[in-house]
Amino acid sequence: MKLTRLTSLAAGSMALALVASACSSSATTAPAGAPASAAAPASAAASAAASAAASAAGGAASAYTGPTDAGTAKGKTIAIISKGEQHQFWQAVKKGALDEAAKLGVTATYQGPATESEIDKQLTMLQTALSNNPAAVCFAALDSKAAGALLQQAKDANIPVIGFDSGVDSTIPVTTVATDNTAAAAVAADHMASLIGNAGTVGVVVHDQTSQTGITRRDGFLAQMAAKYPNIKVLPPQYGAGDAVKSADIAKAMMTANPDLKGFFGANEGSIKGVLNALKETGNEGKIVAIGYDSGQQQIDAITSGVEAGAITQNPIGIGAKCVDAAIDAINGKTLPKTIDTGFSWFDKTNINNPEIQAVLYK
Repeated sequence: MKLTRLTSLAAGSMALALVASACSSSATTAPAGAPASAAAPASAAASAAASAAASAAGGAASAYTGPTDAGTAKGKTIAIISKGEQHQFWQAVKKGALDEAAKLGVTATYQGPATESEIDKQLTMLQTALSNNPAAVCFAALDSKAAGALLQQAKDANIPVIGFDSGVDSTIPVTTVATDNTAAAAVAADHMASLIGNAGTVGVVVHDQTSQTGITRRDGFLAQMAAKYPNIKVLPPQYGAGDAVKSADIAKAMMTANPDLKGFFGANEGSIKGVLNALKETGNEGKIVAIGYDSGQQQIDAITSGVEAGAITQNPIGIGAKCVDAAIDAINGKTLPKTIDTGFSWFDKTNINNPEIQAVLYK
C-alpha cells in the first residue's frame, strides 16, 4: 500500500455516514470474523445487513476545501509542531503537510519530540519556533493546558495558531483540524459490544490523559459503553504513553488480574501495537477481541490475518494537508470554521481492500 492522499474522502465519508446510524443497531450481531463468544444473529439476512452497515460506519469529513493558491502566504514559513515523529501516523501527517506546502508554494517546518510523553520538550520546540517569527503555527498539543502562555505569545505577535489532531483548552487557535474522536471511539465501542456478545469485561489502553485525543477517545468509548451496554464491564483505563512496550506490559497485567477479559481497545497506534504484542506473548491471539485506532503495518497484518478484529482509521495525510491549508487561509486573513473535521472510517478484514479505506491507511 502506498501513502496516497485521499482526494475523494469527503464524498466517500458522506456516503459512509448514511449507514453510520445503522451501526448502533447492529450491536447484537456478530460481524464477520467474530469469535465463538459473539452473539448469534437473529437471521442470515439481518446478520448480513448489520455487518455491512457496521463495516461501513464512519464520520464524514467537513466541507472545508482550503485555498487554491497561497496568495500573500507564498514564500512564507509555517512552523508545524506535532506530538511526535515515532509512529507511522505522524510520518503520514508529516507527508501530507510537507507535500501540501510544496504544492502551494509555502515553506513548512515539521518537528515533534521523540516520544509522546515529552511535554516539556514539545513546549521548548514551540518556543523556539515562535522565536523565529513564522507566518503561522500548526500545533498538536501533548497537554491541552500546558501551552497557554506560549499560545498567548503567538497571539500577541499576530501569529495565527492552527490546532491539529489534539486541541487545546484555549480560544486562541483560529481552528482545529482533527478527527471527531468522540464519535469514532463510540463506533469502536459498538463493534466491541457486538463482537463479545454484549456482555463481559473489556480493557482500555490509552496513550495519555492530557491530550485531547487521549481524553476524547477514552471518554467516547466509555460513554457509549455506559449508555448502551449495561452488561459490559469496562475496566479503569490504563495509560501507556503511546509506547508499545509499556502498553504491552499494561495489557499483560490486565489479563493476569482479569482472567475473564474478553476484549481490548487500544486508543492509538502505539497502544494497540502493545496490546497485539501482549496477546501474542501470552498465547491469547484469537481468544481476546482486539480493536485499535489508526493503522500501520502491524495493525494491517493483524486485521488481515484475523488476529485484530478491526480499527478506526483517521486520514493522517489529510490532517497534515488541511492544517497547512488552514494556516495559509489564516495568513491571508480568511475566516475559518471553529473545527475542520477530517473524517474517519471503521475497517476490518471485510473492507480493508476497499479503495476508500486503502486511501487512508499507512504502513
